[in-house]
Amino acid sequence: MPKKPIISLFSLGIALAAAGTLLNPLEPADAQASEAEATDNAMTGDAAPDTLGGMAEAIDVEFDENAVRGEIIHAQVLLDAAGFSPGVIDGLDGKNLTKALTGYQEAMGLEVTGELDTPTRRSLLRDGRKHFRKLTIDRSIVDGEYVMPFPDDAPDQAKLDEMNYRNLFEEMAERFHTTPDVLIALNGRDARIALGEKLYFPNVLPTSRDYESGWVGEKHQDWFNAMNVNAASITGDYVVVDESEGWLRVFDKSDKLVAQFPVTTGSRNDPLPLGDWKATAFAFLPPFSYQPDLFWDVPDSEEEQRLPPGPNGPVGVAWLDLTKENYGFHGTPEPSTIGYTESHGCIRLTNWDVLKLARMMKPGFEAKFVA
Repeated sequence: MPKKPIISLFSLGIALAAAGTLLNPLEPADAQASEAEATDNAMTGDAAPDTLGGMAEAIDVEFDENAVRGEIIHAQVLLDAAGFSPGVIDGLDGKNLTKALTGYQEAMGLEVTGELDTPTRRSLLRDGRKHFRKLTIDRSIVDGEYVMPFPDDAPDQAKLDEMNYRNLFEEMAERFHTTPDVLIALNGRDARIALGEKLYFPNVLPTSRDYESGWVGEKHQDWFNAMNVNAASITGDYVVVDESEGWLRVFDKSDKLVAQFPVTTGSRNDPLPLGDWKATAFAFLPPFSYQPDLFWDVPDSEEEQRLPPGPNGPVGVAWLDLTKENYGFHGTPEPSTIGYTESHGCIRLTNWDVLKLARMMKPGFEAKFVA
């Protein structure tokens, strides 16, 4: 299939070009689920809303689909696929997009402008992938076990079996590296959300899900698939975390920049531990030992808790342990905060990015932390 011209593929506004037709993403998807499929709602709960807008409101998400720009969505999708993560695909211009463009331009030998200029667009479009894909909601996309309402306090969280998503809407947004605004912009807030429905998603689908045997175990491979992490991944040798830039950069053995992720690296109370470290062990879907004495903003009088694993747990779906005690690379239950808020000293990434990092690296890799 021939590529569209650059101007068409990066058209301004919400009307997105795909496969030669211009689709209005505010139009609800056309498929209707059968009565049996619609009632198979362990995934939403009997009283849960069955539209995108209703689910967003149920979990107190403020959304403005009119702020989403089609050209930015496409650039973010292509950067995500190239290994230069913009964090969440939100259709918005911002510092994480600028960082991703800067890293990509440097790696591709382009003039480093941090802007979506014509040479950068041409380079990104070599991938040829569209902004989005229309997919049927089935068990390959959703899990079906949710926690709603989600408890705020550690003692109540410790009583859960798993710290799962609050509803299907939150799960789908994370699995496609995006936000409620984008899903609503692509489908309309009245689009039905149930098994058997067809909706538009950012096109972050990997080119390969064929992981080598025994890599992380069958159970954990499911999470790599769920988060749309490419099995045909880039291979890295060491990483550099820059506190001032707010990014993690992956280099190969020849010192070539091959990937980059936005990160949150610490705070005034828990600064990034500068120096050279190693990531010696990877844990996927780990439980979390909640120790109040390690958190400056939590009273030491609180009791320690063992929190169950899950994507909404404090360390998300993966922990890459560092030789610096109590420090590691890990995921987060709040992907939109990466690069914008503080952490307790560890290096936080989105859940999908920490899995990508684990996919690129082998245990024992060197991690250099610089100011």
